[in-house]
Amino acid sequence: MTLLKDRRAIVTGGGHPAGIGQATARLLAEHGASVAVFDRSFPAAGLPAGQVAREVDVADPEACRAAVAEVAARFGGLDILVNNAGIVAPTRIPDLTAAEFARMLEVNLIGTFNMTQAALPHLRESRLSPAIVNLGSIAAQRGGGLLGGSHYAAAKGGVISFTKATARECGPSGIRANAVAPGIIETGMTEGKYDDERKRAICETIPLGRFGSAEDVARVILFLASPLAAYVTGAVIDVNGGYHIH
Repeated sequence: MTLLKDRRAIVTGGGHPAGIGQATARLLAEHGASVAVFDRSFPAAGLPAGQVAREVDVADPEACRAAVAEVAARFGGLDILVNNAGIVAPTRIPDLTAAEFARMLEVNLIGTFNMTQAALPHLRESRLSPAIVNLGSIAAQRGGGLLGGSHYAAAKGGVISFTKATARECGPSGIRANAVAPGIIETGMTEGKYDDERKRAICETIPLGRFGSAEDVARVILFLASPLAAYVTGAVIDVNGGYHIH
């Protein structure tokens, strides 16, 4: 398939083989994009053939700038940035430390800013409807929840607001910025968190009756990154089986 023919993409947080980032990297590559994956570590088996791996801590702005510049030089430019890297923790407010709260913001929110700032000079040079897709969360809308505490909700709420601000600021340069807000997705982050009884109880509260898959989210990211969404910017798309409906 050639939906992303000739496009160059970076996906952060794509090192885990069962995660949203890697599902996204695979799907973008299947649709014709050249893909670089940034993460702090990678499996011993490496990434699927054709993907370029770079060890990057998104909380380090200098590392982001250097890695983005290197990949853009290698690919001859950059058209797509997917800010997926993140951490999650369920710690409740009475038990949170200021350092834990700050670390959550540093990775999930400031990391998104660091990568966006590093990528913008290259995205501005693109003539292929350049796109940024950020990972929000249903936690931003529900005030935390099953896996994420208040610090996670605050960070993802910041990502959503930052996405809208990026769309407004960068639209005149032709750069689109959108976000997806996943619900409960079966990835490495959720593996083993729920026994069968608890999972059944949660699924009864989801209109579509199941947890999502990494591929469910990746397909929406593909849409937002592609020319099919050429007139979509500043949007937040829920990918949660209807779990957001009150």
